[in-house]
Amino acid sequence: MKGRITKAMLLTAALATAPGALAQKWETVRFGVEGAYPPFSYTQQDGTLAGFDIDLAYALCEEMQVKCELVAQDWDGIIPALLARKYDAIIAAMAITEERKRAVDFTDKYSKVPNRFVVPNDSPLSITPEGLKDKKIGVQRATTHDKYITDNFGSDVNIVRYGSTDEAYLDLRSGRVDAVLSDVLAIQEGLLKKEGGHNFSLVGPTITDSRWFGEGSGIAVRKQNTDLKNMLNKAITGLRESGKYQEINAKYFDFDIYGD
Repeated sequence: MKGRITKAMLLTAALATAPGALAQKWETVRFGVEGAYPPFSYTQQDGTLAGFDIDLAYALCEEMQVKCELVAQDWDGIIPALLARKYDAIIAAMAITEERKRAVDFTDKYSKVPNRFVVPNDSPLSITPEGLKDKKIGVQRATTHDKYITDNFGSDVNIVRYGSTDEAYLDLRSGRVDAVLSDVLAIQEGLLKKEGGHNFSLVGPTITDSRWFGEGSGIAVRKQNTDLKNMLNKAITGLRESGKYQEINAKYFDFDIYGD
């Protein structure tokens, strides 16, 4: 789904994986979550976190028989905070990409969701270099959507970057951007199913190119925490086999987002 890798992050990762890092006994696992990317994670009116990733995190902890703690973190700083040991793992609809693998390690995928553009119903926009030329396209900053639009249309479009997709949808509603690029489920939950959402439509092809969007979404851990990665992989498999994953999935989606 999302992420920018910096030299500082790579240096931190290299130091963290230096010889001498020891396995630990995991009694509590702290997950970094975004809390601003429905339906995967969002903050409710009472300040509590909810969403597919949130429920999955608690289910994984139960499967691993550990205590679970959630730490809300803005997307821009979510990998640096992991490397700084603010939490132990990231569960935030984060796409597994080669670029991110330079800084962190990933579990196996736990979901795979396609991506599309969304526009007002009366928009004549076509998803081509000519159709997007000089148009304002909204994306969440430092995400795979940001990188995709930059790499493929950067010289033709005006890219408008936001701290969250909700901010991008607000500007799309007000006409300050011509389109927003995000994953289909986030667009449905964050815009199309909301009041006035019937005024907007998904356009263009389904985008799943692994060069930008990786193998699906995985849980990120620090490179030296192979034991935690293995525990999480085993727990993901366990939840799929027991049906608990499908139960959580059905709460938020009308199809299996695990993908093929």
